[in-house]
Amino acid sequence: MQRTTIFADEYLLRDIKDIARQEKRSVADIIRDALVQYINARKPPTTKFSFIGIGRSGRSDLSEKHEELLWSRPSSQTES
Repeated sequence: MQRTTIFADEYLLRDIKDIARQEKRSVADIIRDALVQYINARKPPTTKFSFIGIGRSGRSDLSEKHEELLWSRPSSQTES
């Protein structure tokens, strides 16, 4: 962690100290938590990939047998 200095008006600092006292935590810890929450709230929401589920096969064992299914010949093809 790096040390930094912030300027806060007396009312804000008083509120921060009150919270720190109530929660038995340091002022720095309260400020760090507030900054983390602020930054996380500004991050764009993660979106699910739109292609997930596009190739539903109806098979419940696909993830377990993917290699076997990929390399086997389809049943409609016969060897010459």
